[in-house]
Amino acid sequence: MSRIGKVPIKFDKAKVQVSLLEDNTVKIKGAKTTLDVWVDPVIKIDISDTEVTLKRVNEETKTRAFHGLYRTLVNNAVTGVSTGFSKTLILNGVGYKSALKGQVLELNLGYSHPISFAIPKGIEIKITKLTKIEVLGADKQLVGQVSANIRAYRKPEPFLGKGIRYSDEVIRRKAGKAAGK
Repeated sequence: MSRIGKVPIKFDKAKVQVSLLEDNTVKIKGAKTTLDVWVDPVIKIDISDTEVTLKRVNEETKTRAFHGLYRTLVNNAVTGVSTGFSKTLILNGVGYKSALKGQVLELNLGYSHPISFAIPKGIEIKITKLTKIEVLGADKQLVGQVSANIRAYRKPEPFLGKGIRYSDEVIRRKAGKAAGK
């Protein structure tokens, strides 16, 4: 049996409301947002007062694989509407900076022009310093994707470490040219 799939998802009844729709979609409603997670019909969903449990209908290989997946997706949605997810990006380089202009993130990354990044719906971006960007949201997948898209504008390079990196990312540095022999 799946070790992840059999663990019940606990939630605070005062902060989060969980309901099951007809098409096997779990609707999770929090104070600010609502997330919907579609679950394959081979997984049966039981919702009690303060927890959600997912059970398999059969023991096929595909069903066993889905068990842990859908449990994690529902758990991420519950966590997202109650506390939210965040990723921090750090800009490292001379003249690298960021600014918010309405729903557009403006990045100066050493190119001849500034880069404009339109912030998608459901994502909030905070700039704590000129070189520190925090991506916040309820949908874990969307927060990760937006962070990866911003990082892709200037990935960190291994010689000087210039570029956009995650706050917990360690850049493996290479030695420069060796001195003449």
